[in-house]
Amino acid sequence: MLETPKLTFWQKLIYGSGDWGEASYGTLRQIFYAIFLTDVVGLDARLASVAALVGIAWDAVNDPLVGILTDRIRTRWGRRRPFLLIFAIPFGASFMLLWWAPPWQSQIALAITVTLAFMVSDTLETLVGVPFSSLLPELSPDYDDRTTLTSFRIFFNLLASLATAVAAPAIVDAAISAGLSQQQGYLLVAGIFGGLAAIPFLLIFAVVRERYGAADRPKEDIPFLETARAAWKNIPFRFASVIYMLNWITFDIVALTLPFYLLYWISRGDLLASASLFGISLPIESAVFALLLVTAVLALPFWLWLSHRLGKHIAYILGMVFWAGVQICIFLVQPGQVTLVLWMAFLAGLSVSAAHVLPDAMFPDVIEWAELKTGRRQEGIYYGVKNFIRKLTGALAIFIALQALGWFGYQTPPEGATTFMQSPVTLTAIRILIGPLGAVLLFSAVITTWFYPLTRERHARIRGLLARRGEQREERENART
Repeated sequence: MLETPKLTFWQKLIYGSGDWGEASYGTLRQIFYAIFLTDVVGLDARLASVAALVGIAWDAVNDPLVGILTDRIRTRWGRRRPFLLIFAIPFGASFMLLWWAPPWQSQIALAITVTLAFMVSDTLETLVGVPFSSLLPELSPDYDDRTTLTSFRIFFNLLASLATAVAAPAIVDAAISAGLSQQQGYLLVAGIFGGLAAIPFLLIFAVVRERYGAADRPKEDIPFLETARAAWKNIPFRFASVIYMLNWITFDIVALTLPFYLLYWISRGDLLASASLFGISLPIESAVFALLLVTAVLALPFWLWLSHRLGKHIAYILGMVFWAGVQICIFLVQPGQVTLVLWMAFLAGLSVSAAHVLPDAMFPDVIEWAELKTGRRQEGIYYGVKNFIRKLTGALAIFIALQALGWFGYQTPPEGATTFMQSPVTLTAIRILIGPLGAVLLFSAVITTWFYPLTRERHARIRGLLARRGEQREERENART
């Protein structure tokens, strides 16, 4: 088998930093967008959920199209990197568009404007997100090296998630204290994190190079339908896609519902509730997210070690079974048990770490399966679909949560209120969303992963066959010359 040089620490670090931009965009949308739409934009919860879901329909088009485009493009900088150079700054600027509250009075006009803003910002995210993700299998073909590379990505992902989840509420509160409006506070958050999101992609363009598989790009463009059919026939890709979807819709629903759960169930409607974390008094939602995400960052080396020892899919199964148990326990926590909630956040963080790193580490391996079957490497289409799945889960989470809250009587607190109680029916809906529903989705992911066909040994055999095929092709070319 042909040996491929290992990536250096700095190559892994700079590539991994790209997830800072992706996670800043995603975390702000996961946690705060639902409340922003209802309480700042002023959209009815059910109408807001429909606006988000309509916006995702455009994803069904733009993600695969960008993926195919990055597979076909030919430049002296490679296939993926030019996108990072051209669209990094527009992507950062799109944060401001997503977090702008239109001054219209009509609910329909608000919904249309929000939908269009969602579509534009999402398209710009696609134009950097798909090329960035598609680079991963081209940087190394090694089974374990890809897990390590993914761990660098997830380190920045969790770091950005921690920064946005903790800092965003503090920045908005500080803006209000300084005499600005809540909308201006959100725009300030968008400007800060949008600017920081663009920098890593520019660094990746300058430093990282496509290495493995770039020479194996198709000599001629393949029609879209033929590409789609080839992707559908890729059995490991089907499994990886289902696992990825179940994994992230669980995380998104939990993240989106958690502020509602903390404020209205645990804090009994005290909208200014705080919690002490290591002697520091923080808003309760900031304290819980901080503990959860710090734990997730610290647990990354453990999951990396376990996946090297047992394989990615076995490590993932163990992590998700543990997380499902934690979600069931969260449903049983009673109002006022803040310390117990913090312990639940710590335990959930252990598994959230696995949920971030292992599905992403499995995904690159499906590329070699496709190459063995078709003779072509088309990372772009696969990562276009993966990127679409990730955003679909976010939109579905917003839709499910806001629809449930709307139908079960969620009421927006009056402006300036410091305490506000939701009805018992609404509280039960919130607890089911964050507890039993999450556990059911996680067990579904475990069952799917159990049947995932690409183990380390099978992936090694695929690489061996591809290496022999490459050697035979080289021998034939040498014979002709």
